[in-house]
Amino acid sequence: MHAMTRAWSGMRGIASVPTYVVMQPNTLCNLDCSYCYLPFRQVDKRMPVEVAAAVAELVAEWARSGRFSVVWHGGEPLATGREHLAALLAPFGSGIEHHVQTNATLIDDAWCDFFIEHQVRVSVSVDGPEAYNGERITRGGRPAYDRIVRGIDTLRRRGIPFSALCVVGDPRPGVAAGLYDYFLDLGCDVLGINVEEREGVNTRANRHEAADVTAFWSELVAAWRREPRIHLREVEWSLRYVAAVLDGTADDLLPRRLDPIPTIAYDGSVVLLSPELAGFHDPRYGDFSSGNVLERPLGEILAGAAATPWIAEFLDGVQACRQSCPYFGFCGGAHAANRYFEHGRFDTTETDHCRNSKIRLLEGVLDHARDHQPTGVGG
Repeated sequence: MHAMTRAWSGMRGIASVPTYVVMQPNTLCNLDCSYCYLPFRQVDKRMPVEVAAAVAELVAEWARSGRFSVVWHGGEPLATGREHLAALLAPFGSGIEHHVQTNATLIDDAWCDFFIEHQVRVSVSVDGPEAYNGERITRGGRPAYDRIVRGIDTLRRRGIPFSALCVVGDPRPGVAAGLYDYFLDLGCDVLGINVEEREGVNTRANRHEAADVTAFWSELVAAWRREPRIHLREVEWSLRYVAAVLDGTADDLLPRRLDPIPTIAYDGSVVLLSPELAGFHDPRYGDFSSGNVLERPLGEILAGAAATPWIAEFLDGVQACRQSCPYFGFCGGAHAANRYFEHGRFDTTETDHCRNSKIRLLEGVLDHARDHQPTGVGG
């Protein structure tokens, strides 16, 4: 373990005001990716406009205090159709940042016109070169890569900037540099890397050799440093933390209260902290929701968040992480959905997701720094 990792003691409960909300405009997805966690992606259940309107009123209030984002995510938001998605956007008015996470297969010039008109920021899901996209398939089981690239090419032709989200199923040495070069050529502004997670209906194991995962992240840092034209989400998080530890301000990085990350499902039910829990049910925890915006105002739901039984259990787990894990200052505790889908409860601590995407990430960044320090430094 590197000396730079250490515990942190400032987390206290859940914030009453989020930094963004996630909206599920429908459950349907036109793809059937092997690692997808969504339970109803073959069913077309669309969000009524009344749900969006119920959320928009409070979002407008939050936005008056500063930058605020609404993220349209899952199933495939563009499968909602332009007319209905426009109707869902309308209640939010101006001053709100709208983001859409899309598989890009439906993007054409008409959708580009929509993005421009409604000032929607676009993030596309693509896992690198064609050989790495074998999990991304159509409902008929055919490769979707050509359709994904066609949509991205349309964004590029229209001059619409976009981010990219890449799922890595096999993080190991020799993979990261090629991935980074691919995304440089793709032309995205921001890149996020998600190591595949065991969540939802995806029950595949995601445990990997520690040395392989650490080497993957270290290699990714090296590729980014060689040509840092992309904002590389995970690496920049890590470097910010390392710099803060070195200058004594690491306690300022994690918020004093957890961001509630309210996810508004198509029917108005609200799941907090982990969007991946929406749509699931457990005999012990119920449907994981803390309320419904058609029945109670979102602000009231957030104010009573800690009364949701599974959330109280999760906060106990966060406290256990704080007390036991030297990496807590970096990650803030294992995510709720990862705890549940890996361990069946919320008061556990370390998960495979922690190991792959937090611990090994930071170790990889530090290994790179150690191996590339100036000659004569460090003895």
